[in-house]
Amino acid sequence: MTDQPEPTPQPAPAPAPSHERTTNGVGPHPRPWPSDPRLDPELLEHGDTRNVVDGYRYWSMAAIVADLDTRRHGFDVAIENWQHDLNIGSIVRSANAFLAGTVHIIGRRRWNRRGAMVTDRYQHVRNHPDVEAFLQAMRDEGRPVVAIDNTPGATMLESTELPERCVFLFGQEGPGLTDEAVAGADAHLEIAQYGSTRSINASAAAAIVMHAWIVQHAEVPRRP
Repeated sequence: MTDQPEPTPQPAPAPAPSHERTTNGVGPHPRPWPSDPRLDPELLEHGDTRNVVDGYRYWSMAAIVADLDTRRHGFDVAIENWQHDLNIGSIVRSANAFLAGTVHIIGRRRWNRRGAMVTDRYQHVRNHPDVEAFLQAMRDEGRPVVAIDNTPGATMLESTELPERCVFLFGQEGPGLTDEAVAGADAHLEIAQYGSTRSINASAAAAIVMHAWIVQHAEVPRRP
C-alpha cells in the first residue's frame, strides 16, 4: 500500500471582527471618564476603532443614530435589487456620508453589505418587495421619485433643480432601471458624460447625484 502524503493543513478562517475598524481609531480614554450618557463605557475602556468622524468618538451607536436623525437631509435613496448587486453596499455608504434620510431596497431583502463598511448600522434601511410597492409607499408619503438612468427621455442632472424632498431611484449595474421603475417615476434624469463609455458605475452615479443635491440644498460644513 502506497503511503499517501499528509494533506497540508489549512489555516483556520479569521474570525469576523466584532467592530468596524479603521487606521484612524483611538485608544482607551484616560480616566476619569467624562460623565456623558452618549458615551459607551466599553469604547472608553478599550478604545474606538470605528470608521466614524472624530466628533462621534466613544459615542454609542444608538447615540450616533439619534444625533444623525436630528439633522438628516430631505432626500432618500432607492436601489433595485434583483441580482444581489455588489454596488448596493457602496451606495449605502455614500448615503450615510451625505446623510440621506432612508435607503430603500427594492426586491430581494438580502443585499451585499461588504461595500457599506458597516455604515448601514447608522442608516435607516427599508425593504420593498417590488417596484409597485415602493412607488405606492412613496406616493403615500408624498415623496417625488427621481429615476436616474441614461436612457431615452432623460433630462440632464446638471441643468435640473432638484426637489428638496425626494427619493433618488437607481437600477442594477448593467441593466439599469426596469421599465416599470422609469415609467412610475415623477422625473427621469441622467448624468452628463463626455468620454467613450456608455455608462458609469452605479455606485459612482449615486454619489454624484447625492452630491448634486447637497450643492443645491445643504449648508456646507466648516472645518474647525
